[in-house]
Order: sequence, then C-alpha cells, then structure tokens
Amino acid sequence: MRGRSTESSGTRRWRLSHALLAIALIYLVFISFKFHHFLEIANALSGDDSFSGLDRPVNDLTSHHLHLGHTTPVLVHHDTFHRKLEDSRNLPPALQKEQPSLRFAPIKPFRRWFGRKSGGNLTQLEAMVDEAWTLGQKAWDDVESYDPVNNKDELPVTGGKPESCPSSQAKSSAEMSSDGELRLFLPCGLTAGSSITVVGKPQEAHEEYVSQLARMRHGNGTVWVSQFMVELQGLRVVDGEDPPKILHLNPRLTGDWSKRPILELNSCYRMQWGTAIRCDGLPSGDDDDTVDGFRKCEKWARSDMIDTKESKTTSWLRRFIGRAKKPEMTWSFPFVEGRLFVLTIQAGVEGYHIFVGGRHVASFPYRPGFTLEDATGFAIKGDVDVHSVYATSLPTSHPSISLDRVLEMSENWKSRPLPESPIDLFIGIISASNHFAERMAIRKTWMQSSQIKSSIVVARFFVALNPRKEVNAMLKKEAEYFGDIVILPFMDHYELVVLKTIAICNYGVHNLTTPYIMKGDDDTFIRIDVVLKEIKRISQKRPLYMGNLNLLHRPLRSGKWAVSYEEWPEYVYPPYANGPGYIISRDIARFIGSLYANQSLRLFKMEDVSMGMWVEQFNASIPVQYSHSWKFCQYGCMLNYYTAHYQSPRQMLCLWDKLAGGRAQCCNFR
Repeated sequence: MRGRSTESSGTRRWRLSHALLAIALIYLVFISFKFHHFLEIANALSGDDSFSGLDRPVNDLTSHHLHLGHTTPVLVHHDTFHRKLEDSRNLPPALQKEQPSLRFAPIKPFRRWFGRKSGGNLTQLEAMVDEAWTLGQKAWDDVESYDPVNNKDELPVTGGKPESCPSSQAKSSAEMSSDGELRLFLPCGLTAGSSITVVGKPQEAHEEYVSQLARMRHGNGTVWVSQFMVELQGLRVVDGEDPPKILHLNPRLTGDWSKRPILELNSCYRMQWGTAIRCDGLPSGDDDDTVDGFRKCEKWARSDMIDTKESKTTSWLRRFIGRAKKPEMTWSFPFVEGRLFVLTIQAGVEGYHIFVGGRHVASFPYRPGFTLEDATGFAIKGDVDVHSVYATSLPTSHPSISLDRVLEMSENWKSRPLPESPIDLFIGIISASNHFAERMAIRKTWMQSSQIKSSIVVARFFVALNPRKEVNAMLKKEAEYFGDIVILPFMDHYELVVLKTIAICNYGVHNLTTPYIMKGDDDTFIRIDVVLKEIKRISQKRPLYMGNLNLLHRPLRSGKWAVSYEEWPEYVYPPYANGPGYIISRDIARFIGSLYANQSLRLFKMEDVSMGMWVEQFNASIPVQYSHSWKFCQYGCMLNYYTAHYQSPRQMLCLWDKLAGGRAQCCNFR
C-alpha cells in the first residue's frame, strides 16, 4: 500500500512540474513578443523617459510617402500600441514665419488655406465641405451688401423679428410627434409665476433587456420599467448636440437600482449633467436649503418606513404642556401605472416647484447659467399617455438681444495687433457665429491674463458664417470693433469643425512666430500661466502633442454618435487628445497645412480624432513627444485644472474671480 502511495505521489509531482514548465515556456514566448508594448504604455502613463528607445517599431512610411506633394491621402493602419507616448517636449525648429505673411484684417475672411477639392469622387464629408464653401461665398457677399440702416441691431440673434408672444398655450395628444414626444414651443420663455400643467396617465410597466445585468448574471437580464421624462429645454448651443436641459424631471415608477419609486431632478448643459436631486420618499433634512419655503423633496409612504407611535404617557404629557403632536397625512408615490395624474411645474422666485394632484412633491432651485427666459421649449416623452398640456402666465415679450446688450463695447476688451516679435503660444478658439455671449465672457476673463496683455501669448476666435445674414452682419461688426475674430468663408456645420482646426494651424504658422499652437473651444476656460509652465516642464527634444490623451478608443457603430465603416474602417482610433484643449508644436501644424494645401490630408468629422490621426502620420517620420494630463478637463472642471470645459459665460466669470483670489477652484453650478 505504501509503495503504491509513493508511486502515485511521484506521478502527481511529475505532472505538476511539467505543467508549470509548459506555462513558463508560454509566458516567455508571450513576453518576447509583447513586453515592449507594456513598456510603452507604462511610459505613456508614468511620464518616465527611462523606457524611451526600447523596441520602437520600424516605420513603414518612408519619406517618399510623406512628400507634401503626394496627392493620395495616407491611411493610418498602425496598431496604436506601437505609438510610444513620451512625456517630453520637442525642440522647435527655426521660428520663422512662413512667407508670404498673411495679415488679413479681422473683418475679412481668412482664405489662404482654403481650396476646393477638384476632380474625382468626393466622400460625404468632402461633398459637405464643397457645399459649405459655396454657401459661405454667397453668405459673405450678402454681408458685404447688408444695409445696417434698414436692419437695426435690435433684431434678436436667436430668431425672428421681435414680436409679442402668447400669454398661454395648449396642446393635445393629437399633436404629438411621430416619435411619441410632445413638444411645446415657448417663444418668450418663462417668467416668475408661469406654470405648465400636464394631464396624462403612466403606462403599465414593460420588460426591458439590460445587457449590463446579463453580463453581471443578475437573472436573465430583463427588468420591469415604467418611467417618463418631463423637460424644460433651451436653445440648441451647437448643431448636432441635444439642447440644454434647464429642468429634467424623471419619475421612475418601478424604481431603479434602489428598487423603490424615485423622482429625479437635474439639469444638463453641453451633455454635462449636474448633480441630481433624488426624491425617494424621505423628506429633505432640516439642514438642506428650502426653495421659496418649500422642501426640495417631500415625504411619501414607503414599505420600509415604520411610523413610531407615541405612548399614552408621552401623548398626555405633550397635551398637558400645550405641545400636542399635529396629525400628519401620509401620501403614496404621486404616480401610479394606469391612473390619471395632473402635474404642474411652476416657476417661483428661487426655483421650479413640482405639484401633482395639487400637492407639492419636489422643488428644484434655479442653477446659475440658466435664466427663466432661456426655457423656450417643453418636452415630455417616455412611458406615458399625454392627454393635454397647458402653459399659462407666460411672458408676452422677450428681451431684445442686441449687440449693445450682449457685447460690451469697451476699449478694455479690444485685442492688441498681432506682434512682430516671437511669442510663446498661439491659442485658436473655435466658436459659433451666434455665440456672442461666450466670446464676450472669454474677453473679460482669461483673455485679460498678463501673458496676453504683454503679447507673449495671442488668442483669436475662429468663426464660420451663419445662414442668417443679420447674424453675420453682427459678427462682422463685432470683429471690426474687437479685432480678435478670424472669419472663415464657409457655412458653419457641426461636422465641419475640423476645418476650423486646419485654419488655426495655418493662421498660427503664417501669421505668427510661435513654437506652439493651442486649440480650444469657446466654452473652455484656460489657465494660461499653468499651461505655459506645463510646456516648459517638458524637455525640449521633439515635436509636442499635449492634452488629455485617449488610448485605444473604439468608434461607436450605433446610436446618435455612430461612425460607419466607410467613415472609419479601422477598429480603434489613434491616440488623440480631447478637443476642448490641446497643444501641438509648430512643425506639426505646418505639416497639416501643407498636406491640406496639396489635397492629401485625410479629413474626418471628429476634430480631435482627426488631429490624433494627423499627429500619428507625422510621427511615422519624425518621433513625436506625447504628453498626457487629466487636468486638461474633458467634462467640466477639477481642482487645480489647466483647462475647464462646458463652462457657461457666468461660470467663466466665476472661475476668473476665484483665480483673482488665488484659488484654482471650480464653479460647478449645475
């Protein structure tokens, strides 16, 4: 028996040792092929230069393929693991302005970089560019012939002629759109005392499949859902994006992750959601601020709440001292499947108040950045059958939006002329033609920094044309006065932002002597001093690409932001910096402009991905230093930020005031 036991044990040891040996051999083979990839990723995330130069892949793009006269766009198929992300700075080339110098007056469209693609079959994006160019030429001719005497500045920027608005409106279920959403247009917005009443009935709960639950093996992945959304919306900020949600009310009858009915209230600006107020049946605490004297959340009956009853002795003592407990009504959740409800949203002095069946259930304080006049749209959608909607006590006139009201025509906000001497950084700001308030907020905040005032940093807005001639005329007048706008002669479109980026590159190369060019948006707040310090912190060896970098991001193939295989055939995007704020060196900008001028630059509708693609193509010939920092914020703001995104004009002023007090803190109003 002992002999057999020893033999069996020896057999097990022999098999175990062979298994370990096989695993070790597989591991060595894997490491021999893939280890340098992990070094590259470690180098990218740590900023350590100790891995530089290890196993860099041989580039298959020769200098012949990168010849600026090459007419066929070079597609990028390299695995993005093969792109070393190094945290060091480039050594800029000789800082000489490209000739000829093109110092166009701000009121004239910047034309040099533009050239319509001739011959061959145009892609969908190229055809859009061609059409935008044609329409832009006509729009600029209309601006030149625009008569300011017969077209007063008092014309609203946001639409139509100034006229009276109805004091009340009504809509029935017969007027719902084909997608099941009922919309009500409020041309003059709301005012204190305005109210919107909805009569409807929540639909019965239905099953929905949730893939995340299936992956987590929570049952079969199906849940019972009954919910709808009621929203006050503002005007769309950018074509292609959802309009801002000034008030978002979401009753969830069957609950959510909390497994109990919920009322959620929130706001959203440029796809940036604020902090939600969740009403789950528990009343707001005494330490929470009220809204016009109302609680933010009222109490309703919950299955897990047990009311404690007073003892007879306690009740007798309270009555004896004159403090008898008042009877308290207990209400159920205000919405029930299949039962009619009457919902009223009322605009108060401090916020919106929600009433159901005449009973107050929640209040939502106004969030800075939005005004009552901004609420020009009402929408209700989801699992609800709407009977009718009534809007009452509406304002009958909208304050006229004129240049004198939006823009402060003061010498303090005028831009200095382009300097002849070298500068440290050029900042190109992408802006829409009717974003007068956004541009004014930037002029009054970070464009007042000492670096811009001393002309070591230059900033300019890059704006395309609007379909409305009066908006373009206002834009021209704004450009004439402030001298900080570069007008681009094409009709603006959300998917053509990439053309503005190309214009920024060309303008910086041909009009200024600068080693670095930064791209930003008109809702991006930039701390110029810390951005310059971050650039100087990095060693000056190679061309620079700095920002909040994304690695191995995959295109979305379905949904609103879907990208087709014809638009992007690759499985992943190249490493790219988020669009709200990034920096490239001058030689990269020159490379981009040269390829575009020779009609060999590949265009893609996503501006930030396009820049990553162009930098990767440049990197195939000359190694680029990639520098990553989370402080170039993509969504909102963070403490000690370099750039803050999705900032409204009021938030810009708040951020500037905090910086003046020595605090790099956020103003997260929403």
